[in-house]
Amino acid sequence: MRIVFALILLIGMGLAGVAVYMAQGRFNQYQTALDSQRTALKNNVPLTKIFVSKVPLRYGQKLKKEDVRWVSWPENAIPEGAFSDPEILFPNDNKQPRVVLRAMEKDEAILAVKVTEPGADAGVASRLSEGMRAFTIRVDVATGVSGFLRPGDSVDVYWSGRVGDRDVTKLILEGIKLIAIDQSADEDRESPIVARTVTAEVSPDVVAALVQAQSTGSLLLSLRGAEDTTTLGKIETDQDQLLGIVAEEVVKVEKKKICTVKSRKGAVVEEIEVPCPDEGE
Repeated sequence: MRIVFALILLIGMGLAGVAVYMAQGRFNQYQTALDSQRTALKNNVPLTKIFVSKVPLRYGQKLKKEDVRWVSWPENAIPEGAFSDPEILFPNDNKQPRVVLRAMEKDEAILAVKVTEPGADAGVASRLSEGMRAFTIRVDVATGVSGFLRPGDSVDVYWSGRVGDRDVTKLILEGIKLIAIDQSADEDRESPIVARTVTAEVSPDVVAALVQAQSTGSLLLSLRGAEDTTTLGKIETDQDQLLGIVAEEVVKVEKKKICTVKSRKGAVVEEIEVPCPDEGE
């Protein structure tokens, strides 16, 4: 009887040890999972809600409340000009709505540069920077880069005209921004058109220079690459440089005056060179 009791006791102690071991293992698993969650929460980036487009938005479209939605965005990656306050994006209950200046796809952040001020239209004036002016340049298929110019492009401006007795072409402006083609300021227009005018954003002093240049010769535009910020410096050429003609220098050679006297010695007459009276001492 004692042997049976001892055997049962040993079996019970063994089972208890196994149970403790299994409980310890499960506890360790729970502790590891808890530590992982704490680490993940510690490394999480703080989020801020901003407005994004709920549907595709196109140039000239009025921005309505139902066109946008609030989403959580990492604070360290919020685009400049994003809207997080509905009272700023839609002031006065959107009685004076903003207008879309640049096309936006679904879930794209609403930025200040992509919409007008409340109540403003999407015309050229909404695109001008502080202190800048709009100036219109007459173009055709040749001077306007075959119709491939669009609002937002940067161009160099060349002047071609007559200076004295020379026909000259010269670079007069670099990297000016176009804000409208004909009467359209839509940057998202894809089909090229042969424009009759382009409108550029320039400073007031450049306006005066362009007026003078356009009245005394012809202006030609050269399209720059989207990310080209190089400085070209002075570029000027005329017909002689174009054809490689080098002007020859004419050297005038004065013929020396020779004075002589004749003398006779018998039947022989000799002619002797002497200083001319007007040659001085």
